Amino acid sequence: MRSGPPHSSRYRRGSLAAVAAMALASGLMMVGGGAASGAPAAERVDNPYDGATVYVNPDWSAKAAAEPGGEAVANEPTGVWMDRIAAIEGTDGAMGLRDHLDAALEQGANLIQVVVYDLPGRDCAALASNGELGPDDIDRYESEFIDPIAEIEADPAYADLRIVNTIEIDSLPNLVTNTGDRETATENCDTMKANGNYQKGVGYALAQLGPIPNVYNYIDAGHHGWIGWEDNFSATAQVIAEAASTEGATPDDVAGFIANTANYSATEEPYFKVDDTVNGQPVREQAKWIDWNNYVDELSFAQDFRQELVSQGFPSDIGGLIDTSRNGWGGADRPTGPGPETSADDYVDGGRVDRRIQLGNWCNQSGAGLGERPTASPEQGIDAYVWMKPPGESDGSSKEIPNDQGKGFDQMCDPSYQGNPRNGNNPSGALPDAPLSGDWFSAQFQELVQNAYPPVD
Repeated sequence: MRSGPPHSSRYRRGSLAAVAAMALASGLMMVGGGAASGAPAAERVDNPYDGATVYVNPDWSAKAAAEPGGEAVANEPTGVWMDRIAAIEGTDGAMGLRDHLDAALEQGANLIQVVVYDLPGRDCAALASNGELGPDDIDRYESEFIDPIAEIEADPAYADLRIVNTIEIDSLPNLVTNTGDRETATENCDTMKANGNYQKGVGYALAQLGPIPNVYNYIDAGHHGWIGWEDNFSATAQVIAEAASTEGATPDDVAGFIANTANYSATEEPYFKVDDTVNGQPVREQAKWIDWNNYVDELSFAQDFRQELVSQGFPSDIGGLIDTSRNGWGGADRPTGPGPETSADDYVDGGRVDRRIQLGNWCNQSGAGLGERPTASPEQGIDAYVWMKPPGESDGSSKEIPNDQGKGFDQMCDPSYQGNPRNGNNPSGALPDAPLSGDWFSAQFQELVQNAYPPVD
């Protein structure tokens, strides 16, 4: 996180020629070698994205470039997802973690983004992203998942790479919002809160990965449409602080947090603010879309949440990331000005760029577009806008698909589903014919390009 004024610089990417060359060679070849063993570690920096050349994943780049209009964005850096134990070595023709690190060196990149995502009882409130490990499999998580990742990331061959880890999305916030006597509670989330394995798992990951000099850990913090209410905001920061102080971890093992990972909340709402009034009445209290939330976009939420984490004991120089991969909401339906002031709902609904049916909708959202391109230090307190979720990778299948990855069928991915308390009992807004989470969804990618904002050149 920069302490001075933001400079809104784009960070550099690996060359598209290098990515294309790798994609053509033996089915996205695995580049071996790397820097000489014992190479000095890269100097630790306040914001790893400043001045960085960020790795372009050739697996994703080749898929994006093959889609209509995809070449225009195929050179953008995206997150590399370690979402099961087998992904560490590589699966189904996809590169493993060491392969990606080697490829980053070959590209001349000095930063790679890795999503660490395989907690026991993973994502207890969304079946589409359930994982392979049961609620009590903490020992397997530590020994078969985190330990191998830590061993690879600590290899001196990669000492000149800044390794940014996004730690376990959709985990810790669930312990706040989907447990106990809340209407949104699930049995799975109650189980994970009772056994403490989310905190233990995150703490262990931080304790093993944090001491590696060139590693920067960012903990997932949900998004404003999940955590922005008073009874969620501070409580989530407290749970994150608890996790960062267990299993040998300390807040110093945390470089920052990430908001909106794999979600659709707008970075900024240009045509209304949370404290606006219509007919003398606060829209925060009157508009169904806001529903008493303290925030209407990710930037204001992330900047305030950073301050809340500092008040919970995190270092004052932590930074925030915002995933902008699918929150552009451009295209013909994007508003061009405020809504009419005939009512709070008319004003907000007519002016909001986030066109979801409801803020709780998260699966393969119809009408979404690519958002701000990856950028370093775009705003005060924000280390970068990132594409941590690779655009075009599905959030979940629109019908049940048998698989060996532990991924279930979540009705929120069914276009005909009419909702539950977590989305205010509204239609899901999901696209039809979606594959399993993480699999390539061509129709979605094409829509994201069509509705990109800023538009794709």
